[in-house]
This record gives sequence, structure tokens and C-alpha cells, in this order.
Amino acid sequence: MNNYLLIESGDPFESNDVLYYYELSKGLVEAGNEVTLFLVQNGVLAARPSAHSVALSALCQSGVKVLTDDFSLRERGISKLAEGIVAAPIDVIVDHLAAGHKTLWH
Repeated sequence: MNNYLLIESGDPFESNDVLYYYELSKGLVEAGNEVTLFLVQNGVLAARPSAHSVALSALCQSGVKVLTDDFSLRERGISKLAEGIVAAPIDVIVDHLAAGHKTLWH
């Protein structure tokens, strides 16, 4: 089993590439890996209760740990998150890198 950190900075309302990244996260979990999806910058926009948050909540239920950068949330005035999504400090990325997790940034 490998540990993966996938970082998403894109807005799913602007680009369908973001949904591919969600599918990649799910596929890695289904293959027996531990996956954290960390949303930063405009990627946090999908964490609000909306049509795109349904996909994120489904990822949480499939075993992907979905975190959002608390600073990016504050910058965008987002206080309510969809089910299963957790706000976290950017330090989480450093912790994953220090632990040697395989990391992809989109």
C-alpha cells in the first residue's frame, strides 16, 4: 500500500480536468492505497455545499480523505463545508512530504 497526497488548486466550475483528479483519487483508493485530496486556492470552491460537492462527499465515503486549506477558505469567505470535508492548515502538505508520501499537484 502506498500513501498519496493529491493537491487540487483548480476550480471545478471552470475546468473538467478537476473531475479527472477526483476520479484518480478514487481509483487509487480502490487499488488499496491511502489517499488524501487537499484542496487549495480555487479548489476550495467545490467544498461548499453545491453540485460539485456531491462528488467530493462521495470521495469521502469511498475512503479518500478530503481536506481544504483553511486560509484559502477564509480568503473566499467560505465557512460551511459539504459533508465529510475537513478544513486543515497548509502544514498538512509539509507533513505528508516529510513522511515520503507520493505527491501530485494539479
